[in-house]
Amino acid sequence: MKRDVSETLAAGPSCPIPFSDYPQVLMAHGGGGKLMNQLIEKMFLSTFKNSLLETRHDGAVFSLGNTRLAFTTDSYVIRPLFFPGGNIGELAVYGTVNDLAMCGARPRYLSAGFILEEGLPMETLWQIAQSMQRAAEKAGVQLVTGDTKVVDKGKGDGVFINTAGIGIIEYDRPIAPASVKPGDRVLLSGDIGRHGVAIMAVREGLAFETTIESDCAAVSGLVMALLEAGIEIHCLRDLTRGGLASAIVEIAEASGCSIQLEERNIPVREAVRGACEMLGLDPLYVANEGRFLAIVAPADADRALQIMRAHPLGEGASLVGRVTDDRTGLVSLKSLVGTSRVIDRLSGEQLPRIC
Repeated sequence: MKRDVSETLAAGPSCPIPFSDYPQVLMAHGGGGKLMNQLIEKMFLSTFKNSLLETRHDGAVFSLGNTRLAFTTDSYVIRPLFFPGGNIGELAVYGTVNDLAMCGARPRYLSAGFILEEGLPMETLWQIAQSMQRAAEKAGVQLVTGDTKVVDKGKGDGVFINTAGIGIIEYDRPIAPASVKPGDRVLLSGDIGRHGVAIMAVREGLAFETTIESDCAAVSGLVMALLEAGIEIHCLRDLTRGGLASAIVEIAEASGCSIQLEERNIPVREAVRGACEMLGLDPLYVANEGRFLAIVAPADADRALQIMRAHPLGEGASLVGRVTDDRTGLVSLKSLVGTSRVIDRLSGEQLPRIC
């Protein structure tokens, strides 16, 4: 005898989020919005609660014997599949490589899971696969295992890709929000907003005087350069969905430390700024795929900036803020005119399906 769905659900613990909220939550399309954060916190973290998840990092950090490892996974559902500066295949490699780098790990191995929609042209899949291999070679990783599934036409939007990665941590220094301290300096590796704007321009058929290309890249080489130089890094975070604003809010909340940003030091290209004004977007919340924040000890800030600026992916690096003595876990932004405002999560996400 079949049981009613509501009866089945009632047999276990009560759901932490009212059913009526689910359509609204799931329409947030992931990322840095308040609704998705609510879903993650109340649904997944409370259900799968353990010490590794509670670090709220870009990946899990643990030891196997004498070896410290980082492990992470991410799924990519970007629309369109090809965009200025990259495609879903490159994104799937670089995104997971970057998450490992944010744990202070040297990326080594990736898995790849493909969900293919019936009718996807083989030439399209071939181009994606080839670009993934080239990206893996650039990032110094190998794709060593995977899976493929096919779904009915109209159910998969071409192709979705999941990648998981393993990296080796070669340095004992703990790199996580819990390591952030008052007085620390906040460094940004380069200009922001290009990836999200590049995607939106293609979707909406917008033409600008200058083509805006995604910053899609593997930042692991730059992170390794900082670690090899002995920079005292307390926290790293890449600026993907939700952009710089969501990333810094996550760090502040997880660390319990307040952070003050200086708007005048945050680099935004004029073409990106103009496009954001036209589209009604805030560059602070626009996604990036080759940018990260490094929170470092104050004594190492200048040397870290020199190292970052000497690297092709860090030429535009800048000191954008500092961690204050306030323990409220708030983020504030000092504007160009000297006023200050609190930075918070968006209620949803500015641009869905951007990674």
